[in-house]
Amino acid sequence: MVLYTSPFPNGFLSALHSFSWGLIFPCYWLGDRLVASFVPTTYEKRQRADDPCYFHALCIFITTPIYLALLVISLPFAIIGFLLWSPLQSARRPYVYSRLQDKGQINGSTLLTEWKAASNGKSFCFGSANVCLLPDSLARFNNVFNTQTRAKEVGRRIRNGASRPQIKIYIDSPTNTSISAASFSSLVSPQSGDSNNRAVSAGIKRTTSMEYKGDNSGSNNSEESKDAKVGGETNEGEDGNTCIVRIGGEDNGHISDPEADGTGGQMNSRGPADRSPESEAESLKGQTPNHKQKEGDSGSLDSYTASRESLVKARAGDGTVDQSTVNSKLLYKASLMKKTSVRKKKNTDEAFDHEISAFFPANLDFLCLQEVFDKRAAEKLKEQLHHYFEYVLYDVGVYSCHGCCTFKFVNSGLLFASRYPVMDAAYHCYPNGKGTDSLASKGALFLKVQVGSTPQDQRIVGYISCTHLQALAGDTTVRCEQLDLLQDWLSDFRKSTSSSSTANPEELVAFDVLCGDLNFDNCSSDDKLEQQHSLFTRYKDPCRLGPGEDKSWAIGTLLDPEGLYDEEVCTPDNLQKTVESEDGRKRYLVFPTSKTHGSSQKGRKAALKGNGRRIDYMLYTEEGLYLEWKVEVEEFSFITQLAGLTDHLPVAMRLMVSTGEEDP
Repeated sequence: MVLYTSPFPNGFLSALHSFSWGLIFPCYWLGDRLVASFVPTTYEKRQRADDPCYFHALCIFITTPIYLALLVISLPFAIIGFLLWSPLQSARRPYVYSRLQDKGQINGSTLLTEWKAASNGKSFCFGSANVCLLPDSLARFNNVFNTQTRAKEVGRRIRNGASRPQIKIYIDSPTNTSISAASFSSLVSPQSGDSNNRAVSAGIKRTTSMEYKGDNSGSNNSEESKDAKVGGETNEGEDGNTCIVRIGGEDNGHISDPEADGTGGQMNSRGPADRSPESEAESLKGQTPNHKQKEGDSGSLDSYTASRESLVKARAGDGTVDQSTVNSKLLYKASLMKKTSVRKKKNTDEAFDHEISAFFPANLDFLCLQEVFDKRAAEKLKEQLHHYFEYVLYDVGVYSCHGCCTFKFVNSGLLFASRYPVMDAAYHCYPNGKGTDSLASKGALFLKVQVGSTPQDQRIVGYISCTHLQALAGDTTVRCEQLDLLQDWLSDFRKSTSSSSTANPEELVAFDVLCGDLNFDNCSSDDKLEQQHSLFTRYKDPCRLGPGEDKSWAIGTLLDPEGLYDEEVCTPDNLQKTVESEDGRKRYLVFPTSKTHGSSQKGRKAALKGNGRRIDYMLYTEEGLYLEWKVEVEEFSFITQLAGLTDHLPVAMRLMVSTGEEDP
């Protein structure tokens, strides 16, 4: 199957489309700015409350007539442009496939080597997030703004989080295998002084902190590398930026660092080489506001403060590691110690790790995003993601009346990024959208990726599907119909792209993953039909016990928009600490609806139990995979790294594909 690298089949149509959009854009931009000036966010309201001269009101009074006049002038040109633009959409392709040609631009991540399936297995990491990149006037209804700036910052945080070194902890102790890793920020910041004694919800794993020197930080730090070698080692078969830390049983398992244990620890003031003060100021403009940066906060991995690192279960993979490369990236500033008392999980039989993490998982392989509606923002986001992901599909969907029953003003908002090559891709638009959702070409994106090959030259492939369902409350029937269509399209895509037969398999399927914003949760009484849909008999939800019941460690992924800029949740570290507590979740997460309670959000939170409304899903199936292989969840994460940038919590899942072969 040919992947489309441009939205139109020839240059003439592309030029004509650019010309028509050039006529439309001034009117579109002026209308967007005009509406945005009358829809303030809570952050802007707080700023204006301190303005005794009503400066903003004066600005609106002056600029509104100017916007209106320019809007009227540009309207005739926009009409002409629309008459050209609309029929062109019948020739438009459903997505744009972008492949990074210069692999030297990939910073902070090791280029993948082909998996030969000759070892015990390999793990693959999947991430999904709703990033709310709508036109600025519409994004403000979700209490976020500065869409173009947010797009760059979202991409920067994702690729910085994914490209950080992966720390794997081995415990050499016959009695206690539990670790407590004190945050370096908590050792330094006065406001976090009691965090070591703070109760963490049972079954939720914390992350540790260490100072991470960002991309291109240099490799001549011999003294730091020497220190890193004391506690770290590399393991053959792990990814190139993986480091192994072994903790022995001596001295109660405590490895101390004088700088980390002291009260005057020094922060690294060096960021990435490509990060200038001007770009830092631009990217943070309008983000994580109403918050004075403190020494313990970190907005992203290349901030000037200490960061947290995930503690991940040790697994064997493939590839080799250059010890000096790993050590040059790491400077250990954390005190790692064994707990004196073991904190038991509520689900003692859970087979995989689960955590609330301040960062996207290290070595993230696949990323599915929703609500990337703004085309300029999509371009900026793609450029940032290309620093880590080699393959990106964006601008997914249809416009005008092409391929759908109603007129579509914006695309589907789906975006897919991968470190592995994409073999096939297909998109389908849901034909039954209602209300405002009918104006967007919401649908499903299906992808087939190649992740390796066998010694017999059989391709190893995986299937990934990304979708975004009807959003309006009460549209249960619509969502169920969309789930039916989703299953049919999934089956058709598998059949049309499969080049294997049972007798002569040319391809071995390693995984089949479905993710996205499904806009219903597993606990609301209003969502019972979706909870009982047949999709959940084929695909497994790692967070779900059954219809209407989630596992105790699962938390909601929908944030209350009104509190996005509160100090407790406007940075990744602060949001992580907040959602780990029951009181914090009740205050800042949207909770499941119930017919027996009123419409007041506060009333529902007080009356209902649970951990919030989880509408962002990560599902997998064992059906249709290579029979001799086994797929199991290795880790599941709720991520707070996009705090202040979106009203959703991203989710991530790491799958282990076990081949059953003995290690060579």
